[in-house]
Amino acid sequence: MHPTYTRLAIILASLAAIGPFSIDTYLPAFHAMEADLGTSRYAVQQSLTVYMLTFAVMVLWHGALSDGFGRRRVLVVAMGLFTLASVVCALAPSIEWVWIGRALQGVSGGAGMVIGRAIVRDVLDGPDAQRMMSQVVMMFALAPAVAPVIGGWILLFADWRAIFAFLALYGGVVTVVCRQVLPETLPPEKRQPLHPLPLARAYGAVLRKPAFLLLTGAQALNFNGFFVYVLSAPTFLVDHLGRSPQAFAWLFVPAMGGLLAGSWLSGRVAGHWSPHRSVAVGYAVMGVAALANLLISALMAPGLPHSVAPLALYTLGMSLTMPALTLMALELFPLRRGLASSCQSFMQMALNAVTAALTAPLLWGSVQTLSLGMAAYLSLGALAAAAVLRGAAAH
Repeated sequence: MHPTYTRLAIILASLAAIGPFSIDTYLPAFHAMEADLGTSRYAVQQSLTVYMLTFAVMVLWHGALSDGFGRRRVLVVAMGLFTLASVVCALAPSIEWVWIGRALQGVSGGAGMVIGRAIVRDVLDGPDAQRMMSQVVMMFALAPAVAPVIGGWILLFADWRAIFAFLALYGGVVTVVCRQVLPETLPPEKRQPLHPLPLARAYGAVLRKPAFLLLTGAQALNFNGFFVYVLSAPTFLVDHLGRSPQAFAWLFVPAMGGLLAGSWLSGRVAGHWSPHRSVAVGYAVMGVAALANLLISALMAPGLPHSVAPLALYTLGMSLTMPALTLMALELFPLRRGLASSCQSFMQMALNAVTAALTAPLLWGSVQTLSLGMAAYLSLGALAAAAVLRGAAAH
């Protein structure tokens, strides 16, 4: 593989991983934050909601800003702000200051994911773009597996504030890499003006396109079938499975192993399978996983490894569909890839925020309700994807 290609994939994966690190690294610290800040579990949980809400709002603009000012400049500013926000969280004297820092992290943290997808389509097409996207997802998949483990081990040697100091260090390194190493992939002659009226028309065109909404909605729903477990991890692992804050690897390593395997498979079949076939096979795998999860949670007492095994299969299927669904949606708007990528991220993060604020607290009371949540999200995602695939087949 060409070294420049590999280097770009690593940089884009590191940028995309900012989101999972922001969510997952401090999950093992929820109990410690609750005690140290004298607050409730729900108040600590809302630091996730605040992050996701500001993330969802701002990702609408990262892509458009990068379409207008260039990819690298926007990334450098966003990663610098993320670093500052992490410092605010590390020094927070109360849960309210944690919320403020998390809001600033949300404002800046989505730039890497949004602009990274646009960069892939700036430089590559067709199967090559799917391979690059699969490699980015494969490397990015390590973040949710590694992040809570890192957070748990940091807690052995320091308090929860050190976790946010780690995030500040991560953000600082990525800022320097973007400034010094990342190439600019959108030349000035291809940039789009940021005049309000044309920009509003462009957003309207994207958000009124049924195929785009269905493809993006399908991807977001698939992800939330797994994400409800991520958000519920402190309760699922510590309360239901009786594990310590250092045992988060029991959830994240198998799940991310599935994500890695699915991303590798997606790259291998690019150019051999059509995107529609990749999506169909991915949904079949997720369907088997969700059914197995329902049966295990209904018939067996919570425990390891059976309570987490279906998650590995689910994430394998999910990551097999992810590059194809993403690229199919972006290809609908070749002149506005950055903006379209922003809209993709907005829809996903808006649903993530709803899951964090409402769905996860409603479902985390038992392993049975969590399995039902996964099955419900998957069913809705499958219906959305099927509507697009049927329409494409008809034409």
